[in-house]
Amino acid sequence: MIPKRYEFVLFAFLMAAFMAGFMSFIVTIINIGFVDGLVLFWLEAYWKAFLVAFPTIMVVVPQVRKIVHKLVAK
Repeated sequence: MIPKRYEFVLFAFLMAAFMAGFMSFIVTIINIGFVDGLVLFWLEAYWKAFLVAFPTIMVVVPQVRKIVHKLVAK
């Protein structure tokens, strides 16, 4: 098991993995369609998207939580 102190890092990693995968796949299909070699094009887009998504989530999620906390009624 992973220690509790790494919960946010694991959350950010998994969120980045799923979102980068899903979004890069959709955008790749939109841009090039269903072509031969689609998976290779998608995997190239995926790792690039993940490199952006992971640190972005690490920075943005705490800020979004603060904004949501202020907007939600107590």
